[in-house]
Order: sequence, then C-alpha cells, then structure tokens
Amino acid sequence: MTVFFDILLFISSILLIVGLRKLSHPESANNGNILAAISVGLGIIVSIFYPMETQNNNYLFIALGIIIGGIIGLIAAKKVAMTAMPEMVSLFNGFGGFSAALISLIWLINHNSSGGYADLSVVLFNLFLGFVAFTGSMVAFGKLSGKLKDNHLKIPYASIVNITLLILAVVLIGVFAYQGKLTHVHLILFTVLSIIYGVTFVAPIGGADMPVVISLLNSLTGITAAISGVMTDNKLMLLGGILVGSSGIILTLLMCVAMNRSLVAVLFGSFSSAKAGETANSVNGVIKEISVSDLAIQLAYTERVAIIPGYGMAVAQAQKIVKDVENLLASKGVELKYTIHPVAGRMPGHMNVLLAEANVNYDKLLDLEESNEYLSSTDVAIVVGANDVVNPSAKEDPSSKIYGMPILDLSQTKNVVVLKRGMNPGYAGIENPLFFKDNTKMLFSDAKKSLESILSELKQL
Repeated sequence: MTVFFDILLFISSILLIVGLRKLSHPESANNGNILAAISVGLGIIVSIFYPMETQNNNYLFIALGIIIGGIIGLIAAKKVAMTAMPEMVSLFNGFGGFSAALISLIWLINHNSSGGYADLSVVLFNLFLGFVAFTGSMVAFGKLSGKLKDNHLKIPYASIVNITLLILAVVLIGVFAYQGKLTHVHLILFTVLSIIYGVTFVAPIGGADMPVVISLLNSLTGITAAISGVMTDNKLMLLGGILVGSSGIILTLLMCVAMNRSLVAVLFGSFSSAKAGETANSVNGVIKEISVSDLAIQLAYTERVAIIPGYGMAVAQAQKIVKDVENLLASKGVELKYTIHPVAGRMPGHMNVLLAEANVNYDKLLDLEESNEYLSSTDVAIVVGANDVVNPSAKEDPSSKIYGMPILDLSQTKNVVVLKRGMNPGYAGIENPLFFKDNTKMLFSDAKKSLESILSELKQL
C-alpha cells in the first residue's frame, strides 16, 4: 500500500510541475490549472489515507474541513468579481500561511514544546513566517479592498519597530532552540510577537508598493508550505512549497527592479506610503480635453496605437470593450499593442489576467522595455485608468517619492489621451504632471463608458 501511495505522490508531483509550467501562457493556462487541481486533489487523498495508522478517528473532522472549505471556495470562485481578485489572492495566501502556522503549533503541542536544536529552530521559524504571512496578508486584504486606510494603522518609526521585532524574533528562536524547549507561556508570547510583526510589516506599505508586498507574502507562504512538507513528510507539499517560494522570491526581485527598490528595503518595511492628504509638489498647467468623436477620428486614421491599462480599467471592467476597440481598429489597418508596467494594478500580473480574460492575444502584450521602445514611435497612446506608472515625476522630480522608478515613458509619444474620471491623484497619492504636458489630452468619464462611446463612433467612420 505504501508503494501505491508513493506512486500517486510521484504522479501528482509531475502533474503539478507540468500544470504550473502551462500557467505561463494564456493559451495553455486553463489546462495547466486543471492539471494542478488534479495534482492537489491526489495529494489530499494521499494525505488523508496515508499513513493509515495515525489517522485514528479523525476522518469526521477531515471530511467536515473539506466540505466547509470546498463550499467556501466554490462560492468565492462564483461570486468574486475580477476587480476584487487582488484582495482575494491576498486572503487565500494568508490562509495558506495560517495553515502552516497551525501545523507548527500542533507539532510543538504534540512534542510538549521540546525537541532537538534543529527541530525547534525550524518549527519556530515556520511558526513565525506562517503568522507573518497570515496577518500581513490580512492587512494587505484590508488595504486592497478599501476597508483599511493608511491612516488607520499609523506606526511611529515603523522601520525601527520592524527591525527591532525581527531581531527579537530571530534571537528568541535561537534561545529557545538552544535550550531545547519552551514553556507554553513562551510559546504564546512568541506567537503574539509573530502576529504583531505581520501587522507592523505591512501596515506602512501604501500605494504603488502593494504588488511587491503581495509577491513577497506569497513567497513566504510557499516557504512555510515547504517546511510544513518536511515536518509532515508530505513530499507534494514540499515540492509545491519550494516552487511557490522560489518563484515568489524571483518575482519579488523582479518587482523590486520595476519599482527601483532594493530587497533590503522591502524586508525592513521601507516602503513609500502616502500620508493622509499628502501629494507631491503642486503641479500647475492647463488641462486640454478631447471629445469622443475627435479621438475616434484620430484613432481611425493613424498607424500605431498603444493601450496603457491600469487599475481604473479593472474597476470599470473595461477590458472586453478594449478588446472590441482593438478588433475594430485592426479591421481598419491600425496596429495596436498593450504596453504594461510590471506593477500596474494591485497585484503582479493583474493587467495580464484581465486582458487574458478578454481573449487578448498574448503576443500583443509588451513588457516595460518593449513598451517604451514602442511608445517612442506611437501615434496615439490611450491611458486607461493608469496613473502612477506613467507619472513623469519618477524621472523629472528628485523630491517625488517615486523618483527613480522605471515608468512607461510617454515623452516621445505623439499624442497621449488619458481616460480618467477626474483629476484626483492615483493610488500612491501623487499628482501627475503628465496631464498638463503639451502632447496630452484628457477624456473625463468612466473608462468603460468612454471606450463604448469611442467604439460607437469608430463604427460610423
């Protein structure tokens, strides 16, 4: 029987690797998701029935957990809108960290909070990371959903507090592991410390930095899953955790480059965070507006068009209308590409997911370097709900808190049209001088309504 279960785990591991690989391209992503789901399903079956002798009478509790979790997951999958996907990803990621923390707690309780130096240090490290991932993800969920504002969790000297708590946690892990045991009081205090650090770690983060921290928290959850796999002798959990943790770290480093931030700054909470009412230096200039009909004529008789999507496109759920505009322009011989910033939206790959939902050809999505090359020779660039990722302050204003961040550069684009509800600053709370540039015009309205009007005008030309 043991050999049979080992074979199932091997098959499951192969399916997981192949499934994750297929997720790298929209055309194969659906099949990849199915393969990964089958892999996890097999892993759950093996975890339930192997080893049989340790299960005792726990099957009722296992069944209840599967049923309750399955119902919640099904409802979430059916009800949650694409605009709420970032906070949902953060929420689910937090539950993963919480699960790992609970596994560590159960291990410590079953072993009377004692063990060898290596065992205790690894378990306590996993407990710490698990609760940090959990509480940090809960704070991120609150920020992304708008339920938690930056001024709700003001922490004086946040960087110093975070460094102090982190050092304290590392020292305590070393002390407890050296002693070979810890009391229940010590365990409770260490758990509380881990929970608090998760909150203080994410609380100072604001605005455009959120995709970076989501990626980092995701990698922490992957690491805890890998460690939990070692603790429970679950090879599939170990493999999955290694894949998620390593890919999350790689993605975090790439996001740091895109945000012009070091990983050290990320780890110690040195993120930018807009204070209440804080904006960059006041921007003066004259706003120039454009009508829907004028923009439609301009689009119909041009050669190269770029769409720059942002979170405003997600809120307006305008991705499918964007695709319709692309199809109509293509029928008129107009070339159109999507120029995407790595941190556009509220989570890594947010814009790619939305455009994939609208069946946009993956080859039309350009990364940052390709985008700037394309934008330098583009006739018309339409900014659909993006703000901070096109803000020239990152290049022109040393006093701006996003100074040095790579952006989608529209300085050489012939014509820029910004679809925006009003003149409010973006998520990072910074005014955008782009709106006052000579080559920029504004089209004030809901992004979806504006695009629908543009589509209607194009059909009449």
